[in-house]
Amino acid sequence: MGEWWNALRAAPGPVDTGELDALWAELETVDAESILGSWRGFAFLTGHPIEKVLAASRWHGKRFDALDDAKPLICRAEDGSLYSDTKAGRGEATLWNVEFRGEVTATMVYDGMAVLDHFKRVDDDTLMGVMNGRPAVVLAGGRHFYFGLERESGPGSESGPESGVSGPVQG
Repeated sequence: MGEWWNALRAAPGPVDTGELDALWAELETVDAESILGSWRGFAFLTGHPIEKVLAASRWHGKRFDALDDAKPLICRAEDGSLYSDTKAGRGEATLWNVEFRGEVTATMVYDGMAVLDHFKRVDDDTLMGVMNGRPAVVLAGGRHFYFGLERESGPGSESGPESGVSGPVQG
């Protein structure tokens, strides 16, 4: 599994979403409580329009402080600081265990839009994510947006005053 993941992770694009679907089907589900913490994100380059949106927002990753306190859009400001972009995300989110494709797995439910990010475990420090929700919002040509998350460690990776993450951006 690791070689397959690494090959898709390193692919310059475009990555075939059918291959991402197949990889997703092979991965283990994960419990919402087990993914608390800070995660660095990346998009699989499939040509999905969300890729450009995230690049323009300087998306850094996601932060899950508690089941009822998830920050889906941690972005990097021009000065290098990190912030939770609540304007683009229309609020923040919560974590739940939700059924997707016949399996119950950790899922982030956005507060302000019909979007769910489902997660499966690649290894203890890596998650694969797929964005789901209202088709007009999340699908492009019938295809989902796929991404990866890598657990951050060391100074600045936890929540709190040293996290480097300022408060939410207000619209």
